[in-house]
Amino acid sequence: MTTILTGGVGKAEVADAVERLALAGVEVVVSNDMDAATRLRASRADYFLGTCQTGAGASLGVLVGLMGTAVCHTFGRSVPSEGEINALLDQGKKVFGFAVDQIDAVAPTLAGAIAART
Repeated sequence: MTTILTGGVGKAEVADAVERLALAGVEVVVSNDMDAATRLRASRADYFLGTCQTGAGASLGVLVGLMGTAVCHTFGRSVPSEGEINALLDQGKKVFGFAVDQIDAVAPTLAGAIAART
């Protein structure tokens, strides 16, 4: 089972968007930054999807500080392609940030790419 944590201002909306996909082997948990960092570091969760108004700062601020930039990536206000997402997953990225107004475009593609790896 792959666990995806959601956080930030759109955490419930991200969880809803991913849950609507009904991806086999994927569990979605609404979280907060501190809990997410703790769970990810203890291997009790696999990925984090965070949102804020710009997708750049508050979406991942705590996680970047506690987990390091090597596992974190922010899309900001851009909508990544499936290829870009897969390249980031190949690099070991587990923590992703994006703008709250991009949830419907980013969350399904990101969750689908994650699910394809399970």
